[in-house]
Amino acid sequence: MLLFVGLGNPGSRYVGNRHNIGFMAVEEIARLYKAAPWRRRFQGAVTEVTIGSEKTLLLLPETFMNESGRAVQEAMQFYKIALKDIIVFHDELDLPRTKMRVKLGGGNAGHNGLRSITAQCGNEYRRVRLGIGHPGHKDAVHGFVLSDFSKGDREWVSDLCRAVADNAPLLTSSQDSSFQSKVHLQMEARGWGEEKEQ
Repeated sequence: MLLFVGLGNPGSRYVGNRHNIGFMAVEEIARLYKAAPWRRRFQGAVTEVTIGSEKTLLLLPETFMNESGRAVQEAMQFYKIALKDIIVFHDELDLPRTKMRVKLGGGNAGHNGLRSITAQCGNEYRRVRLGIGHPGHKDAVHGFVLSDFSKGDREWVSDLCRAVADNAPLLTSSQDSSFQSKVHLQMEARGWGEEKEQ
């Protein structure tokens, strides 16, 4: 079994935040693959889907971002899921908006959700880094990630989450580079090339 974790903060006040794009991506995967209704478990909301040929547990921690690792560790231990079979979807300041990268391990770049998962579970899990852009100054980061996407952003956010969901079978079969390429091709086909980034 694989574990897909979307990172975000629970509650209605955070739903549209940039910090919650990980939740948005995993929710789109649940919708596209016709997951069972979400249920409360492992200090979060969970459901199961089959993606490609792989049974996959979807988890949205409800512990708030900086304690995400507690929920991930509970699910991981209960199902005896290996660290290499955990894929975390999260916002990435260091990538331009509309862009996405897949990475195994590495630093946490100040992301409290990743820091918590690494502390609780280890570091060698895969990350789907969903670019949200950078506000330009480190003092503006906190307010930026905890503010909602603008109306102008919502279209590309929706398209990126859909592209991630459409190509998720490549992730479940460990074809990370193909997944990354297909997502970017799909985004370019929707008009989100270099000319629309800014």
